[in-house]
Amino acid sequence: MPASGDVTPERYRPGSKDDFDRLYQTAYPRVYRTLSVILADPAEAEDCAQDAFVRAFQAWGRWRPDAPAEAWVHRIAVNHAISYRRRAKLRSVGEVLRRLGRPGPSRDPAVVATQPDLLTALRSLPPKLAAAIVLRHYHGYNNREIAAALGVSERTIGTRLLQAAQRLRVLLEPSFSLGPSSAFPSDNRDSYAED
Repeated sequence: MPASGDVTPERYRPGSKDDFDRLYQTAYPRVYRTLSVILADPAEAEDCAQDAFVRAFQAWGRWRPDAPAEAWVHRIAVNHAISYRRRAKLRSVGEVLRRLGRPGPSRDPAVVATQPDLLTALRSLPPKLAAAIVLRHYHGYNNREIAAALGVSERTIGTRLLQAAQRLRVLLEPSFSLGPSSAFPSDNRDSYAED
């Protein structure tokens, strides 16, 4: 069931510390799980989630109740995680180049061997695609709610979901399906483009 059904904009007042505390208690577990997939490291996800809530608290007085509060926090968290992941990639690429020189064109057999793992496949997606697919199939958000959380149009979300599914299908073939699965419970399995 989508989280936004649990939290309505009328239940929160911008700037209210008590309301933000309630929002934190409600939204933190979902935000953390989303960031865990995007960042592939529980400690980094924890750090980014905490940073995102600090940023959200600092902006809480400016939050507009016309958007769901949990979606607003998710947007802050996902954007922060994307920036964090970009910086980490730049640091790691720089470190590899410094130690080993440019890597060759062949792929590491260990990487190829682990591709069938869904979590590994999700972590190989660009962060924006991974965020969309996790919010849809893990948290059960519909396209409208994902669009609000990520600050893009519903059409963009539909495109991202299709691109993510296509990439995952290539990585996980022949067993790949975004149908019912224990890894991605979702009560709302309608097509991506119809939300």
